[in-house]
Amino acid sequence: MTEDTRLDPPSLEIAGPRATIRLHRSRHRNRIEPGDIVRILEHLDTVDANRDLRVLVLAASGPAFSAGFHLGGFAEDKEAAARAPGFDAMVDRFEAVRIPTICRLQGGVYGGSTDLALTADFRIGVTGMEMFMPAARLGVHYYPGGLRRYVSRLGLNTAKRLFLTAEKLGAEELLRIGYLTHLVAPQDLDAAVDRLAGTLAAMAPLAVQGMKQALNEIGHGALDVAACNERARICKESADIQEGLAAFREKRTPVFRGA
Repeated sequence: MTEDTRLDPPSLEIAGPRATIRLHRSRHRNRIEPGDIVRILEHLDTVDANRDLRVLVLAASGPAFSAGFHLGGFAEDKEAAARAPGFDAMVDRFEAVRIPTICRLQGGVYGGSTDLALTADFRIGVTGMEMFMPAARLGVHYYPGGLRRYVSRLGLNTAKRLFLTAEKLGAEELLRIGYLTHLVAPQDLDAAVDRLAGTLAAMAPLAVQGMKQALNEIGHGALDVAACNERARICKESADIQEGLAAFREKRTPVFRGA
């Protein structure tokens, strides 16, 4: 190994109700190494344990968002490989994080990072970016969770188009098929992320977090109705709903405390 790929691990930044996980290996298009999987999982546990957080942003340094998982990483860093769960476990964990998530896509999205971004609740991209899934070109059979997620979020025909042809798509087409939820000019990206993060942070946290879980379960065809009803009951009896109704009557902005 010519350089230590353990350098520049993903960082966690917390500012008020917002957390940001940031990839820093821009010289390798922010490819994800085995040790990064461990670090990101630790960051997600920290986020879930902090009840003051309301929104999580996934971001990256440099011109590309991420080249995805480094397939040679397990051979190059055997110590980290022995400790690291699979890439798919990290992606599933990011999808299941308690608070709403935004993926800040300032550039190209490739390989496994296309699925990582797809787990976010919102994906804000920029004109000029591109995405492609090269699994078929590399001879890689993708893991079941990623295949299921592509179908549930983008539809069967689009999933086949992306996986079976390794077609590269530009920003406008990514918006059209629903891969991007927002598309802005590069100079407007941070303002768009800030606006959406602020909107999400201002919503009633018990309702937002409960509905996020239910919507993801519905997307995977696995809604836990009893758990959903219980979360709805808790919201109905919470201070959040009292504050929301009071603010509506008083024509003011609500201030939610959450759990």
